[in-house]
This record gives sequence, C-alpha cells and structure tokens, in this order.
Amino acid sequence: MAYLCVKDLSLGYDGKAILSNLDFTVNEGDYLCIVGENGSGKTTLMKTLLHLQQPISGTITFGDGLSSNEIGYLPQQTLVQRDFPASVAEIVLSGCQARLKNRFFYSREEKKLAEENMERMRISDLSDKCYRELSGGQQQRVLLARALCAARKILLLDEPVTGLDPRVSAELYGLINDLNRQGITIIMISHDISAAVRYASHILHIGSKIYFGTKEDYLKTSLGQYFLQAQEVSNG
Repeated sequence: MAYLCVKDLSLGYDGKAILSNLDFTVNEGDYLCIVGENGSGKTTLMKTLLHLQQPISGTITFGDGLSSNEIGYLPQQTLVQRDFPASVAEIVLSGCQARLKNRFFYSREEKKLAEENMERMRISDLSDKCYRELSGGQQQRVLLARALCAARKILLLDEPVTGLDPRVSAELYGLINDLNRQGITIIMISHDISAAVRYASHILHIGSKIYFGTKEDYLKTSLGQYFLQAQEVSNG
C-alpha cells in the first residue's frame, strides 16, 4: 500500500479553491518533486499534507503503517529564524520533541540520534556554534538534520536551496539524494526544474495544468519540455 494517497483533493483559503481535482500517490522510496508556477499552491499543498491546513474537499490517506510522527518537515526559513540564538546541537535535538510525549528530558537514544544526523549532514564540527553565526548553507544542513530527527520514513522539504549559491545548492541536493538512497522517501517543492528532473523519481506539476507521473514521462510531455526550456532561457 502507498505511504500517501491523495484523491480528488481541492485546497485553498476561505472556501476558495486554488487547486482542484488533484490525485497522486507516494510509495516507499519515491523522490517526488512538486513543481509549477509561482502562486500555484505548492506550499499550500505541503501544509495540507501535514494537516497544518484543512483541504476544501477530497482525501489524504496514510498507508503502510505510516503515522504523522514519522514525517519530517523542512519549511522555508524566515528572517527571524535565521537569527535564532541557540546552538546547532540544541536545534538539531529539538527535532526529537515529538518523541518526548510525557517526558521533560531527552533520552540517551534521542541525543545519539541527533549526533548521528549531524554526522549525516557533516556538521558535527559545528555542534557548539551559535546557529545565527552560520552561513545560509550551514543553516540549511542544521535544519535538515533537525527534520531527520523527526523523520523515520518521509521527509517533506519546501524549497530547501532558496537563496543559496549554485555550489552550496548542488551540495545540499547531493545530501538529499543520499538520504533517498538510504531509504528516506522525499517530497520536495522546487522551483528548479532542472534539479527536479535530475534527482526525482516522480514529478507533480501543479498550476493551470496538472501532471503526475515519472520524471521520464514528464520530460516527454509538452508541459515538461516547455518549463525546462523556459528555465534554461532564464538562466542564460
């Protein structure tokens, strides 16, 4: 059974739909990139998948034993968050909060998990550093390690490379791809079509036209070809 099954979904605000009749599935091991025009509802869709916002209609079903506490989330970072005065280790460990339940202190296992995820993101040497003193790329690695502390099966990422230079973006994409190869299912919003088709197994394109399927089939469509060519032109 699929990890996630979306059926006839309509979403928006104040009862007004910005996206309707959406159907797609996410299976274990998939790498799904959500792409589309600005304002098409990509972030709204991700918030709806996380139950942070209610859909207007339709269903979102978790399957294969998946529960909400097995999903990690990396939202777009705000200016206030970039200036957060805490250590890297404290921020990564805070990703384990959902595991505390009725406890007030982190267990040895949770502290070990935070250390392991810092190692995976290659930031162990930054553990005692203040988060707000880090570069943008380092901060994203910290937040990704934090999300991994919450993620056991699925990781949701909203534009994880926004504002980063091409070299740092490529490094972060590589780390995310490694996580997928290690068994983490990825759902990522991206404005970067070229990166999406390089790494993703599946594409969900939303907007005036909707496509869901493999990236290979997406590249054969006029929709996929148009947006890939448009990005190549804009990048010069």
